Amino acid sequence: MKPFALIAALALAASPVLALDLTTDTQLGSTPDEIRTSLKDLGYDVRKIEDEDGKIEAYVVKDGKMAEVYVDPKTGKISKIEME
Repeated sequence: MKPFALIAALALAASPVLALDLTTDTQLGSTPDEIRTSLKDLGYDVRKIEDEDGKIEAYVVKDGKMAEVYVDPKTGKISKIEME
């Protein structure tokens, strides 16, 4: 019974990140407009995009899950994802 509970807990903990379909190094673009278009094409509702500490930060929602996605404008790739 304990192994099942552990597996279930791990699956639930991982599910919000897996639901996003995004990983670090996903290529989105180097400008706010490119990032917005890429995220919309992937099915995300983009609530807000802003520059923060040299990164482009996008606030997105998909399947009821909210996240902050940080993109390095030099590479156009995701550098960090924070679930809310």
